[in-house]
Amino acid sequence: MAQTYTIQQGDHLSSVAAKLGFADYRTIWDHPKNAELKKKRQNPNVLFPGDQVYIPDKQVKKEQCDTGRLHRFVTRVEKLKLRLTLKDVDARPIANTPCELTVDGRAYKLTSDADGHIDAEVPRAAQSGEITLLDTIVPVKIGHLDPVDQTTGALARLANLGYYRGSQAPVDEAELLSAIEEFQCDNDLTVNGQCDGATLAKLQEAHGC
Repeated sequence: MAQTYTIQQGDHLSSVAAKLGFADYRTIWDHPKNAELKKKRQNPNVLFPGDQVYIPDKQVKKEQCDTGRLHRFVTRVEKLKLRLTLKDVDARPIANTPCELTVDGRAYKLTSDADGHIDAEVPRAAQSGEITLLDTIVPVKIGHLDPVDQTTGALARLANLGYYRGSQAPVDEAELLSAIEEFQCDNDLTVNGQCDGATLAKLQEAHGC
């Protein structure tokens, strides 16, 4: 039955689709009733708590086949690719380095590429994991990144890029101001300590999403 789903923290559209029994998140994302949300958020896996997603009825697919014989049907299920970029304290890529990513109890032995990227196909409903790199274990949250135009989204990106090191609850306002100004300075932006349009666009580009 068609319904409206309210996004919770940690939800991404692939996890919502998996939870509600859809093989492909695009069945939901591309529905005309989600056009406004799609235009607003653009990335189906970067949503904000409280966003309303229309969930259409599931469509029954029928196939004709002979009776009295064994038939095999294969369903294509969309996979979720997780990409991480590994950098050191000086924001330099940790290149060509072995590491281990663990998600939902499954371990993926990976090696970063020349730009520090690692990729893995993980369960569609995954929301957390951890990565072991150079004897250090770092938690990984999947689907918890808020849109960049939200304060929490901008702060998370600044933290992931190594600019913000203060408290997230409550926010360290002085540290946040310093982080924004440092990011603006490094990226040839007007240094005003504000998350204006140009700063948010550059922050999203630098972060990768």
